[in-house]
Amino acid sequence: MRRVSTALPDFPWDTIAGVKTTAAAHPDGIVDLSVGTPVDPVDPLIRAALAEASEFPGYPTTVGTPELRRSAAAALARRYGSSELDESAILPVIGTKEAIAGLVSTLGIEPGENIVIPEVAYPTYEVSAILAGATPIRADATGVADVDDAALVFVNSPSNPTGAVMDVDALRGIVAWARERNAIIVSDECYLGLAWEGEPVSILDPRVSDGDHTGLIAVHSLSKVSNLASYRAGFLAGDVELIAELLAVRKHSGLIVPFPIQGAMIAALDDDRHVDEQADRYRARRDILKPAVEAAGFTVDHSEAGLYLWSTRGESGRESVAWLAERGILAAPGDFYGPAGANHVRIALTATDERIAAAAKRLA
Repeated sequence: MRRVSTALPDFPWDTIAGVKTTAAAHPDGIVDLSVGTPVDPVDPLIRAALAEASEFPGYPTTVGTPELRRSAAAALARRYGSSELDESAILPVIGTKEAIAGLVSTLGIEPGENIVIPEVAYPTYEVSAILAGATPIRADATGVADVDDAALVFVNSPSNPTGAVMDVDALRGIVAWARERNAIIVSDECYLGLAWEGEPVSILDPRVSDGDHTGLIAVHSLSKVSNLASYRAGFLAGDVELIAELLAVRKHSGLIVPFPIQGAMIAALDDDRHVDEQADRYRARRDILKPAVEAAGFTVDHSEAGLYLWSTRGESGRESVAWLAERGILAAPGDFYGPAGANHVRIALTATDERIAAAAKRLA
């Protein structure tokens, strides 16, 4: 019997339990900057919509309400400049991690086929390939041309963990490469609304796709921009035929976003005010933490967008994590995200103003 679980890597956060204990022993308590979980309140407008939708007693549809799909399409165009999308190009999902983990399998990619993931990447891309029995290959935009063939390419801009932003030319290059090989592109755009420097671009932007979404799937989450991590609220957008394939499998599997969550998503997608306010909170925290990290001897690489400072002191990231833990600060070692990240740490901005200020003080 084939046991897929034995092929999976260790769950990364299980490996830093010891340094977490060290950080927690600090007299002023731990400052946990190791994960990207929101800490700020859910906007009252979203909570009201959740409550209003909670009286619905029946089964929701897997495809989502027409109102939700229209709101998602409109938000992509309004916030990120995507090409106009029909509602049939939108599919709500129960959190984007679940969706990404199952995408390679759900799209029917054969065991042994190549799946390209970034050199330094969110671990679930590799997991998605492994669960399907496919072969993950690490290559960035500049190195993808060296890959002979692939069935699917994962793109992530702004990047988790590095915060690097790919420009229009880089994305166009990947689209051209993938189309020559009939490969699907899955673009994880969960941090697209959190830009500090430069201009993050969607794969569905007409400057990238020329208005042709064939073979393109954009992944969007409301966890970061709307503080809805606990709601498990996300959606896929792009190629209508691929979305229809994914919908068919998810209908058979009973993968349905709860109706009250769909109501909350509509409110979140229709309102840009709370998104802008949350981005301002993270910008303010970044303005405090980044200089403190640099003053402590770290170099912050990339980090033009997103919720993390990709930092190095020119040593093993595990050593840096231990050094930070002695000061009551918990960060994620860069090797969580691939061998190329071994000398970095990922330091999150997702802590309260008080905890960010405490971390900055300790680093000083």
